[in-house]
Amino acid sequence: MRKIGLIGGMSWHSTMEYYRIINEAVSTQQGGHHSARIALESVDFDEVRALQLAEDWDGAGRLLGDAGRRLSTSGADVVLICTNLMHKVAPAVEAAIDVPLLHIGDAVAEEAHALGVDTLGLLGADWVMRERFYADRLAGHGIRTLTPDEPDRTIVDRVVFDELTQGVIRDESRTAYVRIIEQLAARGAQAVVLACTEIGLLVGSDDSPIPVIDSAHAHAAAAARLALEPALAG
Repeated sequence: MRKIGLIGGMSWHSTMEYYRIINEAVSTQQGGHHSARIALESVDFDEVRALQLAEDWDGAGRLLGDAGRRLSTSGADVVLICTNLMHKVAPAVEAAIDVPLLHIGDAVAEEAHALGVDTLGLLGADWVMRERFYADRLAGHGIRTLTPDEPDRTIVDRVVFDELTQGVIRDESRTAYVRIIEQLAARGAQAVVLACTEIGLLVGSDDSPIPVIDSAHAHAAAAARLALEPALAG
């Protein structure tokens, strides 16, 4: 079994989901008392959030790169960044480790292909929706993305950071997200990717008029498949 390295804590609410999903998959596949071999570097999200707001991406890259290096040194065979936004600094993390980085965009693309869709509505932090680093990763897999207009991007981003990353779930926020998803569907989105690992705590498939790809679940499930492969030779 391979050892999975998680860079988590952004926020811890979704990192718990990674741990659960990976272990449930391993237990289901192997039975008995089996569980996954996992190493976790859980960072202080307040420190990361300060770097985000200052747009100090070099500093964020060093912080997560150091976490990834510690995971690699601990014997992790593959590393995951348990957040969509911080894949903005994925190149810095990849440069700091000597094992593969399992990119969340690749896991999302794999699930989109399984659904047979090539146009996704994209919900996440403002940088994820507004900048190209995430959309370009999906485009590399032949997937087009649609994002909300600026006022709705503001709503999505506010709910993520003022509510979901602090463990706050509000019905009115769910209603707002569903409205935004409906508008993306009207513009041609065949499915919607919840490109913040906390959004799945608020909105699920039963709430949406189109299929939902929960990025945290897709990423963790991909990690579980890797975990079940033989460990890499040392």
